[in-house]
Amino acid sequence: MKTVIKLFSLFSILFLLTNFTYSNGVAVYNASLGMYLKLLSGKVNVSVESQISVTKTTGEFINLSGSDRNVSFAFPLPEGASATELRWKINGIWYQAPISPQPQDTTLPGGTMNPNLKTYLGKTPLFFGIDQTVKRDSILIVELTYVQLLKYDFGSVDFDYPNDYRLIQNSMLNVQELVLNLNSQRTIDSIKLVSSNPLIQISNNGNNAVVVSRVFESIASVNYKIRYSLNQNQLGLYGYSSRIPNSLLPDTLGGFFLFLAEPDPGMTSQTIKKVFTLVIDKSGSMSGNKIVQAKNASSFIVNNLNSGDRFNLVTFESNIQSFRNTHIPYNSNARDSALTFINSIIASGGTNISGAFQTAVPQFSVANDSTANIIVFFTDGQPTAGITGTTQLVDYIRNLIVTSERKIFLYSFGIGSDVNAQLLTLISSQNNGYAEFLGEDEIYDRISKFYLRIRNPVLLSPTISFNNPTINNVHPNPLPNLYKGQQMIVSGRYRNSGVTNVTFSGYAFNQLVNYNYNLNLIDTNDVRYQFLTKIWAKQKIDYLLIQYYSYSPNSPEALALKQQIISLSIAYGVISPFTSFGNPTNTETEEEIVNTSPESFKFLGNYPNPFNPTTNIRFAVNTNYSGILFIRIYNTAGMLIDILEMRVNGKGNYEVKWDASKYASGLYFYSIDFLGNKFSGKMMLVK
Repeated sequence: MKTVIKLFSLFSILFLLTNFTYSNGVAVYNASLGMYLKLLSGKVNVSVESQISVTKTTGEFINLSGSDRNVSFAFPLPEGASATELRWKINGIWYQAPISPQPQDTTLPGGTMNPNLKTYLGKTPLFFGIDQTVKRDSILIVELTYVQLLKYDFGSVDFDYPNDYRLIQNSMLNVQELVLNLNSQRTIDSIKLVSSNPLIQISNNGNNAVVVSRVFESIASVNYKIRYSLNQNQLGLYGYSSRIPNSLLPDTLGGFFLFLAEPDPGMTSQTIKKVFTLVIDKSGSMSGNKIVQAKNASSFIVNNLNSGDRFNLVTFESNIQSFRNTHIPYNSNARDSALTFINSIIASGGTNISGAFQTAVPQFSVANDSTANIIVFFTDGQPTAGITGTTQLVDYIRNLIVTSERKIFLYSFGIGSDVNAQLLTLISSQNNGYAEFLGEDEIYDRISKFYLRIRNPVLLSPTISFNNPTINNVHPNPLPNLYKGQQMIVSGRYRNSGVTNVTFSGYAFNQLVNYNYNLNLIDTNDVRYQFLTKIWAKQKIDYLLIQYYSYSPNSPEALALKQQIISLSIAYGVISPFTSFGNPTNTETEEEIVNTSPESFKFLGNYPNPFNPTTNIRFAVNTNYSGILFIRIYNTAGMLIDILEMRVNGKGNYEVKWDASKYASGLYFYSIDFLGNKFSGKMMLVK
């Protein structure tokens, strides 16, 4: 049941018109002609725990087209992110979209997307058709929340946000603002706004950091990028847990935990040597920029192999060509010869994937279990020569690897829109790797960065065990290899709380290696870690999808897995390939505020009130929250006129002074957004 608090009527309406986070989705009413509602303001709030981010972004649009419009909302969702909530306000009413057991409808008003819109939305856009008509000269507000795991390399993490809106609109926005609040159990060594957006505030006390960027009356022309570094001397395991009451869950699997594990380099002073094959598609469809990037990425890898590695190159079109007939030791002469071989590659012919693996896999017979045996494979199309059926080709490659009697780690890269995603996902997941899918202009950047991540393996074929028998549904499953400078993110469920021993086991130099850590599983609901349910559900869905793709789509096994994914997606509010945001099931008017957690925060009013010219805004925090809170001040016209900041460190009463010396007498409003809930009050300045 939700608690609904009635507010003062007229002034609450003025206040609620502005008390939202604005950002850069697109309200489309004619996709082919590039006709959109005007974006008025852009703002995004981000909460990051180590490298797990929850982003809440809302667009405020106005219909200046001269006619009433039916629109669809489109947003450039980052790759790997999962949307968790969508709501919108129109004609003074908020609507919230439930998750529907249907894939998202990608059709847009006006038909096919024009090139600018398609480019802006990227590879993984979110679409949603808004049923209500947006009347002429009226406002539409759309709020989207999504969760994602930020990429981590040797302690460095980047947060990126698409704020460059010039492909959609060249006119100025009233406000652009980003507020990022970072918490970390590891010391935050540094944090900076890398992009050229105006910096208003940056602070870092070691375990909490805040970045604020804000600009008024400006064109949205620069994407946000924030980079922070976590202390590399504080490695090991960092865990989070929360025990949500069973009455609030759709299952009885227990509490949720997540941990980030990174081996201490001191515990593994050496890295495992590699036996490495790069399998390169040089079919005719790879011609032009794609083959240039592929050759550059291949050269980068060859230039960055380690001394002691063995390697080979296999290229394929209708025919197959191998640089050498076996893996050779890496040295300067071998490197130079390989670079010459790569430089001579010309794109032509068909796509014989089975022939490429028939050549590449048997060459691993000289390898052994003390090496990391790796195939990196990239292609841009469907198989057209050799074995072309997906099931037959998956089985053929799997049989080749099993017959080799070597553990091979296969990583696949699909380039462009014509790849067989099911094929690449299956051959990789069945052979200890994974698949990634790239845009045609991303080949060099993505593959070279991937290689740097896997360059130094430290633990192969890892497994995990716990001394708590009630731990269940642990993901990912199976675990990926561990590499130097990389983290493993593991989530799961538990029924019994307490300190639990976690043991990582794996192989290094053909020797069994164990890492032991302690993980504290709490018996209470920690409201700071509400993201745990979403991350666990996301990882569980990813696991089920791999199983789903191993069957024919209409087989009983695939249909049962599909239904399980749909049920999980709906129950935990995480969008999947088989679900989307659907028609709203509930609404709330502007005169209502939903407060789902009244016990965690309470406004204590401001004192004195009335005041001249200063007053103290007071509030109580009743949960173990640490971070920066922002109090926003509005006038009776609904304009944001000031933002106050207060650092909160756990439970207690807090107050922040507002100096209104430069403002005229009258009524003002203040608001705060705390853990997703909005609180507000009013005050009177009398001079």
